Amino acid sequence: MVTLIKNIKKLIQTEDTPRKWVAGKEMANLPAIDNAWLMIEDDKIVDFGTMNNCPEPDEASEVDVSGRIVMPAFCDSHTHLVYAGSREIEYGDKIRGLSYEEIAKKGGGILNSSKLLAQTSEDELYEQALERIHEIIGFGTGAVEIKSGYGLDTENELKMLRVIRRLKETTPITIKSTFLGAHSIPMEYRNDQSKFVDKVINEMIPAVAAEELADYIDVFCDKGFFTVENTERILMAGMKYGLIGKIHANELDYSGGIQVGVKYNARSVDHLEFVGPDEIKAIQGSETMPTVLPGAAFFLNMKLSPVREMMNAGLPLALASDYNPGSSPSGNMKFIMSLGCINYKMTPEEVINATTLNSAYAMGLEEELGSVAKGKIANLIITKPIPSYEYLPYAYTSHLVEQIMLNGELINLD
Repeated sequence: MVTLIKNIKKLIQTEDTPRKWVAGKEMANLPAIDNAWLMIEDDKIVDFGTMNNCPEPDEASEVDVSGRIVMPAFCDSHTHLVYAGSREIEYGDKIRGLSYEEIAKKGGGILNSSKLLAQTSEDELYEQALERIHEIIGFGTGAVEIKSGYGLDTENELKMLRVIRRLKETTPITIKSTFLGAHSIPMEYRNDQSKFVDKVINEMIPAVAAEELADYIDVFCDKGFFTVENTERILMAGMKYGLIGKIHANELDYSGGIQVGVKYNARSVDHLEFVGPDEIKAIQGSETMPTVLPGAAFFLNMKLSPVREMMNAGLPLALASDYNPGSSPSGNMKFIMSLGCINYKMTPEEVINATTLNSAYAMGLEEELGSVAKGKIANLIITKPIPSYEYLPYAYTSHLVEQIMLNGELINLD
């Protein structure tokens, strides 16, 4: 099947030679073609150019998008969207001044979600998560990484990961799965973190690997959570089973999480509110993508990550939603772009790079997604008629996605 998208007002994030990411000053550049066409065969992009040399293939399905912008679908490289219920009661605690750590210490936060998840069947968990998948597709997301981490025991971690696998098999969105057994420390192990880590290593990881349920392994290496030493133990154990590292790092303090992530070739280190010269130096020259989660910092009113310092140092940068019930209850990546511009003073070009190509890299999908390039999968956003791509982050509450294409097929958003 051939699809020809014609009269594109501006086709953005185009590449003749695909890149793995964009970094430093290059993040301010966004290749684009005015008055463009784009051809898709089956699920792949096969060609594109300007309308003055638009082809006329036989038996092609033509889509006229006059006045509209076409761009790669968002790649959301950090979410926890498989969860049970919600945590709006803790929202009140936050408003009254309790910190993230204080809520966690009294059994709230992740432990609250863990309790709810244990009481929820796999089928119900799937149905709740399926609604969120449809929601984020409507917002323009074409690929998403989903973490476990609310199970905190073998049975419930496997339950979460099976739900993620089921979502992979039953929805058109591209999904990567991450095992996050070390998301928090259960109350019964609070005085013996290493004993819980033993359970993660000796029981959970082998069970996850036996069912081939995860692409990545993650650890919350931060103040009040997992130490650098225990993070290393978990990453090494995961590597033995072919699980690539990802790290929750430096959200609450300078934790050493960034350095340990780089040391073990983590695909990404995420959150990064606390980043100084040592952390920047550690990432320089590595294959690890620094990933900032503006929604969590916004919702928790936290210190902002020094993204300009990182980019000025030549680093690439990805943005993701951190969609979860406790600290970022939204998977709207267009809003994440707006937060990147408003709070972090990133340019529209920088936030588009950070939510497409660079976030695709953070998921290990840079060869398939994240840009408009020949041979890549046709996961695309077609906007409503808008004046420019800068309008996307500018109109921060407006729903501007008219259509989304996943795997070469237009998805009905009704």
